[in-house]
Amino acid sequence: MKKVLMFTYSIVAYAIAFASILFWIASVGNLIPGLGIDREPKMGTALAILNNLMLISLFGVQHSIMARKWFKELFATYFPKPIERSTFVLFSGILLFNMVYHWQPLGGEIWSVAPDTWLYYTMYALFFSGWAILFISSFLINHFDLFGLRQTFLELQNKPYTQLKFRITLFYKYVRHPLYFGMLLGMWATPNMTVTHLAFAIAITAYVIIGTLLEEKDLTKEFGHTYNAYKAEKPMLIPFTKIKRNKSQKGLLTGEGK
Repeated sequence: MKKVLMFTYSIVAYAIAFASILFWIASVGNLIPGLGIDREPKMGTALAILNNLMLISLFGVQHSIMARKWFKELFATYFPKPIERSTFVLFSGILLFNMVYHWQPLGGEIWSVAPDTWLYYTMYALFFSGWAILFISSFLINHFDLFGLRQTFLELQNKPYTQLKFRITLFYKYVRHPLYFGMLLGMWATPNMTVTHLAFAIAITAYVIIGTLLEEKDLTKEFGHTYNAYKAEKPMLIPFTKIKRNKSQKGLLTGEGK
């Protein structure tokens, strides 16, 4: 019964997190009337900025703390280990929804592309491509492990949890964190960039950079030389921005020629 409850808990956490991501996409893309972040300002600029800083800080701190190894170990001393990832996912989903829903408009316009033009459709094509890259990348890692379902499902089947192997497939051949790249592309590619949207995009970009640097430390500890070699060859967030090395350097990194 306990294992069934844990699996049910992970499904609920997954549903909330997935719904919050869809709400985020719809909001920043102004895809649903009345739900977009580009609404009319409801408070003074200073208060709106303070509110938004608190929202992104809360979201970022939760991610940074709950993703660390020491927190995972602490969690496992009080709660079943299989639900640790689902709990992270649950809190992330709740705080993401909270951040998007309560993000305060600032007014103002940076750029605006006229509808029904090739540039307008290009921007939206990039927007949807970014989110598609995010979702596809999650499956390249292991979507169900990333969202905590695999952990509780293995427990339900009385099977031990096994760590995912380090693999370089599809998008990962060109950038170390395609999931984050897709997120940033989805945030910045918009035909109508308001001050509100710009502030949100900058905040998310700052969070992604800080979170990625912390994550890379964990990946280096987990995969050692394998990840360091990969890190030396592929750019962190923007594809095709890494300077190519010559063959002798590449051989040293991969261990070839030894």
